[in-house]
Amino acid sequence: MYLIGLTGGIASGKSTVAKRLAELGAVGIDADQLAREVVAPGTVGLAAIQAEFGDSVVLPDGSLNRPALGAIIFADPERRERLNAITHPAVRQLTRDRIAAADAADPHAIVVYDVPLLAEAVAGGLVTFDLVVVVHADAATRIQRMIDLRGLTEAEATQRIGAQATDEERLAIADVVINNTGSTAATLAPVDALWERVLAAEAGKIAVTDGIRSPSSAAQD
Repeated sequence: MYLIGLTGGIASGKSTVAKRLAELGAVGIDADQLAREVVAPGTVGLAAIQAEFGDSVVLPDGSLNRPALGAIIFADPERRERLNAITHPAVRQLTRDRIAAADAADPHAIVVYDVPLLAEAVAGGLVTFDLVVVVHADAATRIQRMIDLRGLTEAEATQRIGAQATDEERLAIADVVINNTGSTAATLAPVDALWERVLAAEAGKIAVTDGIRSPSSAAQD
C-alpha cells in the first residue's frame, strides 16, 4: 500500500483534488465523512456532544445541528478543544481501521487520506504517510469562495480559517504542493502528473517528488 496524506485549508479546493485522484484509481478515505459517522444519530459521540453543549446542538430528528455547534466552537477556542476531545479519538480509530482494511483488500493500493487537519495528525503521530500533498490557495481567495459558495460573511470565513493550522504549518509538512488559485484545469493538470509519478515510484522507477515544485516555491505565488 502507498499512503498519501492530502490536506489543505478550508475552501482550498482539496475535495476537487481528492475527487480527481479517486477517478484515477486511488482508494479514498475522507476524514470529514468519518467525523460525520462518529456523531451520527444514536452514537456515543453525539450523546457526549449534547451533554457538553446542550440540546440546541441536536435537531428534532436526532441529528447534529451543525450550524448551531459551529457558531459555538468557532467563537470559542476552549469549547472547540472540548469538541475535539470528544470526536478526535473516535475519528483516529476509524482512520486506522479504514487504512488497515484498504491494505488488507489490496496490498498494492494507492490510498488517499483526505483530511483538513493533516498538520495536526502528523504532529500527533496518527499515521505515517509515504507522501503528503497540500492543496494551497491564499487566504483572500478562500475567504471569497466561502462568501460566494457557502453564504458566509467575511468575518465568519476569516474565523474558520483562523481555527485551522496556518498555511506555513501546512506547507512545512508538504512533499508536494498543488496550487489552486487558477482554473480547475490548471489545478488538475499537476494532479494527473503526480498520479503518473506515484505509479512510477511504486514501480521503483523514480522518486515521486522528482521535478515537483517545492513547498517554498508555492508559498511565494
